Amino acid sequence: MGMSVGSGDGDNAPMATINVTPLVDVMLVLLIIFMITTPLMQNVVEVDLPKADLTAEEVVRPLVIDLAIESNGTIWWDGQVRTRSSLETELRRAARQTPQPEVKVRADANLRYQTIRETLEIVKDAGIVRVGFVTTPDR
Repeated sequence: MGMSVGSGDGDNAPMATINVTPLVDVMLVLLIIFMITTPLMQNVVEVDLPKADLTAEEVVRPLVIDLAIESNGTIWWDGQVRTRSSLETELRRAARQTPQPEVKVRADANLRYQTIRETLEIVKDAGIVRVGFVTTPDR
């Protein structure tokens, strides 16, 4: 480590400076070593995973129900117009399925919030747990 004491012009005041260049060199070498060895440490432990007896046809995917509500309050269930009472019946039947379907709600932007809230209460009372909203992303 380089260190100078005194300025050499006859001034006896100590001037202590540390040369940090070797420190920077060591840190850069360590950084390169870590950048090379870190990806190699992924999946170091070999594990024998169990085999599944399921085929692609046996995997049951939950149904997705498209529930659209127009600005005038008309409710569409997968492309068919429904009344509130028939919607309740369909939702109760869907809630008994295993796995339970997911309901995707597409509500018109000009629809009153009260109508959306009433529809969500019907979905909740039927026992549907998974509910999502479909929106259009902003540009």
